[in-house]
Formats: sequence, structure tokens, C-alpha cells
Amino acid sequence: MSNARVEAKRREGRAKAILGGWELSRSHTVLAHLARGASLSPESLTGVDSWAVVNGRGLIIPNRARDAEPAEWAWVFAHLLLHLGLGHLDDDQLDDVEFDDVYGAACCVAVHRFAEAVHVGTPVVEVPELPGTDERALTHRWQETGVPAPFARLGVGGPGSCLRLPPPMSRWQVHYHGKPEPWTERFARGLIASATEAMERAADARGQTRHRRAMGEWDRAVSWFVSSFPLLGAVAAGFTLVVDADVARAWDISLAAVDAEHGEIYVNPAAALSAEEWRFVLAHEMLHAALRHDRRALGRDPYLWNVACDYVINGWLVAMGVGELPHGVLHDQQLTGMSAESVYDTLTTDIRRGRKLLTLGSRETGDVLGDWLSEPDAAQRRSSKRAEAKPLPWREGDRAGGVDLDEFYRRALTQGLEYHHAQGRGLLPAGLEQEIRALDHPPLPWDAQLARWFDEHVRVELPVRSYARASRRQSATPDIPRPGRVRPERLERRVTFGVVLDTSGSMNAELLGKALGAIASYALARDVPAARVVFCDAVAYDAGYLAVEDIAGRVKVRGRGGTILQPGVDLLQRAADFPPDGPILIITDAACDHVRPRREHAYLVPRGARLPFVARGPVFRVA
Repeated sequence: MSNARVEAKRREGRAKAILGGWELSRSHTVLAHLARGASLSPESLTGVDSWAVVNGRGLIIPNRARDAEPAEWAWVFAHLLLHLGLGHLDDDQLDDVEFDDVYGAACCVAVHRFAEAVHVGTPVVEVPELPGTDERALTHRWQETGVPAPFARLGVGGPGSCLRLPPPMSRWQVHYHGKPEPWTERFARGLIASATEAMERAADARGQTRHRRAMGEWDRAVSWFVSSFPLLGAVAAGFTLVVDADVARAWDISLAAVDAEHGEIYVNPAAALSAEEWRFVLAHEMLHAALRHDRRALGRDPYLWNVACDYVINGWLVAMGVGELPHGVLHDQQLTGMSAESVYDTLTTDIRRGRKLLTLGSRETGDVLGDWLSEPDAAQRRSSKRAEAKPLPWREGDRAGGVDLDEFYRRALTQGLEYHHAQGRGLLPAGLEQEIRALDHPPLPWDAQLARWFDEHVRVELPVRSYARASRRQSATPDIPRPGRVRPERLERRVTFGVVLDTSGSMNAELLGKALGAIASYALARDVPAARVVFCDAVAYDAGYLAVEDIAGRVKVRGRGGTILQPGVDLLQRAADFPPDGPILIITDAACDHVRPRREHAYLVPRGARLPFVARGPVFRVA
């Protein structure tokens, strides 16, 4: 066989490998939406170490002289398509960066970070441990310090970048062909399609079926968040839209509702909203879930808490200009800057009016769905129509699996906040930014909060120095007198505190043990000799001053009647032997009457319990 025929056969084999890799990359759902707007150039890239390059028009120029397997070419094409999908060649992306090899290396880091979730073909470059900084920040840093050696050859363009600027479009091309669709929107549609396919496969594995549906305005709204709104982009990518008229009708969902535990947003397809209004609604539901409003009720009335969170979220979205406020949605300028807890306290002053306010979901359960729907008191509030409705899909299987949802929402919001600021997307409301940054600092456990309360309100007399008692630490210089530490022995000034203990039949023994043990340990640490203890059920029993070491071990629960705590509080407030500035700690299961202490006080209740009144002092919830 002649050399010409051998060379022709080799060229034919290389061309088949390139086409095979192209088809393999297009078989992936996410990449298929990008590949529809891209094409392979008949020209060839030169260079021994080069694989292929891509420009902003989606034209991919492969090195047709390179011997490689189809799986390797598939990985190369996936790398280039992800460059397009991440907007690395978009005009707005290139406004404030210098297009050079440094920018290309930083963009390759971003592509490799995302490519772990795509898994197409066989990698042709060795990927080191990647930094967590976005491509713009990396570009600015490396333009000053130089590209580190491990990251200089992450691309597939050989010694240079694998990105190329496209030739400018002529006026004729713009007039007849129009402006091309942004690559980021194609990419967002691919992500949504991939998530839908995954849900269908999971449903098939459970013996269920999901019907395909046409893309609606709500789908385009999700695409916009993924491609153009970095603050909620990662959150939006992790959610599944459930568009089911039967579910919306059975559960009285007027516009939308969210279940944070299973990452699903339930949309009412019969709602006549514009694209901008759907952006507002979906951003509203995603913030509900990401800020874990379903877990932060902490014993409050669930519906009033939902209404309070709606006021706060809607105020943020209006201030940021995200979408358009739908008609009839809760919004009040007078509540601007208030936290959800403060708005809730305002609503409880007129509970009847507050329960008439409408959320985006049902009149009874709101638009924040969660496990509290299965609680007995919530079940009693369901209408007969809802009680007979078919169970929602998430009740039949836990889609979350072993994923730590709190960690997912925390990372999605905190990284989105950093991207938002890095890309100069504008200022955020102070309340929203504070809540996002607070996710990195989880709240103190109840016992640490109780210890802080003791430190603030139970002030002990510190020891003083006195020459009446010589210091024992002077053996080296016995001729030099030094004062020793003396604690004042004035018993009438020794600090104490009061404990009003709910001893009704509904009290939990575990709560009593944890609470009394914590009180005893903190009192001993603060050198409090005794505490004034009052037992309360139907009447108040004055136990007098008890040594702190006896509180946890030898206190006997006296009463087993109803729960009326106000007489016990009044007894302490009127007692002549109780200091006027002594704080009161009220331990109850929250099934009690209205309590109105007139001095410093705090409540110790079980987690999930809700006091039947607005507490004026701090409430510590025992886990």
C-alpha cells in the first residue's frame, strides 16, 4: 500500500474519531442544548500539543492532524461547550477583563470545576486541586502574579488559550439573522432538562410516571436565575419545578408553594402571571427555602410566621428590582428594614386580621410547606378537601437522600452573595445580606445562650485585694508585703436569682432534668450559694432558698394540677427577702397562662413549643 493511501486512511480515521467524539458529547442533555448552536469547522488547528479552540459564535476548530480516541475528543468538546455555557465569550463578560491567555486559564479553572458534574469522555489533561475563586477574581490576581505552573496548561488549545474572539458581525448579518441567543440561556435550559430527566428516572425507579410538559414562563424564569442572577443561581439549579394543576387545586395553591426539605417548588399553571411576575414569585419561594423559614418558626403560629416572612422577602425583592410584584401580594413600606421576628410580633397584636392576609400558597397552610403539616394541631386545621386529597409526591419518597440540605442552602447563598458582589450586580438590602452572612455563624446552643444570660443578669461580687490578708505567693521575697485576694463576706449582698418551675402534669421529665442541671452548673460556676425556687401548677408552692447543688438532685415535683404561673411570679416579686434586681427564670412546657413579669426574666421551654403570648424576655429552647 502506497504512502498516500496510508495517509488518506489515517486522515479518514482521525475524522471519524472527531465526529464520534462530537456525537458523544451531543448525547449529554446539558451539552446538547449548547451543541445545537455550535458547529465544527472544516479547517484544522495547528500545533503538536493543541486539541481544539472555540470562538464566541460557537465555531470549534479541532486539530485534525491529532490521533485520538472518540472518548478523548468528547471530553475536549465538552470542555469547549462549557466555556460557551458559562458565558466566557459573552460581550458583557469581557467588558471589564483583558482577553488574554491569563483570562483563558482562569476560565478553564471554572470549566473544570463544573465538569465534575458532567462526566463526558476521557480527560486529556491532568487537573490539580482547583481554587474556589471565580474566574474574574482569578484573572485579576494572576495578571499581577502570573499564572501558577499547574494551571498554565489546563486548556485544550495547546500552549495558548482555547478561547478565541469571533469576527465582528456585519450590519447585514445583524439585520437578517438578528442577535444570537445567549449561550448562558441555552446552558440554563440544558440544566433544567437534565434535572427533569433525573426526576423522571427516579420516578420510573419507584414505579411512578411523570408526563413531559411544554416549557412555560416559570421555566424561563428559572433559566434566568441560573444564567443572569448569581445570588440565587445555585439555589435555582438545585430545585425542581412541579407543575401539576391537580396538586395545586387539591392543596389550594393560588400561585406557588415550596418544600425546602425536598427541593421542590409547586407552581399553579392556571395562574395568569407575566414572565417578570414569575421571576418575583420563584425568587420569593427560593428565599423562603434557602433561609429555612420552615425551621425558624420555633413554636410560633405557622401561618402568621409565613405572612411575616412574606412581608420581609417581598420588601427585599422590590428593593432589588427582581421581577415584578404581582397584584395582591403582601407588601408594606412601613415594614421596611424590620426582621421577620419583629413583623411577627406586630402581627400578633391583631391575630384575627393577620390570619386574613393571603400568602402565595393556601389560606390555611401558606406557601412554606414542611413537616409541621403532619403535626396534630396542623392536621386539625386542614379542610376536608385537603384531608381527602392525594398525597404530594415528596411524601412517597425522600428525594433528599443523605444530602445535608442546610449545608447546600448555606453554600448556595453565601457563594451567590460573593459572586453577586464580585460581578458588581448592585447593592442588596441590608437585612438580606445580614441573614445570608449569618448562615456562616450558626446560633449558639440553648445552654450557651442561658450561660450568657446568667453572665449578664446574675452579677457576682468580684474578689478584692486587701493587706488584712497577706498574699501567699511571696515566698521568694517575704520582706515585701503584698495584698491577698479577699471575697467580701456580706451575705446580704450575695447574688441570687429566682426560678419559677412549672410542675404540671404536662411537663416533660427530660426537660426538667436538662434545665435544672444547667441551672445548677451555671450557678455553681458563678458562686451563687442559693436560688429562690417556686413550684407552680394550679397554685404556687414556695420552696424558699435552695442550695444550687440540691436543685438538680433533690428537688421533688410537688404539684400535678393545671398550669398557672403568674401567682409564682407575683410571689417572687413581692417577697421581702428576694432582691429587687434579682432576675427570674421561668421553666415551662409553654402550656400555661399569660405571664407578665415586671423585672428581668427569661423562659426555658422545649424546642418546638410556642408560648401563648408574646414573650418580653428571651426564650431559650432546650434541644
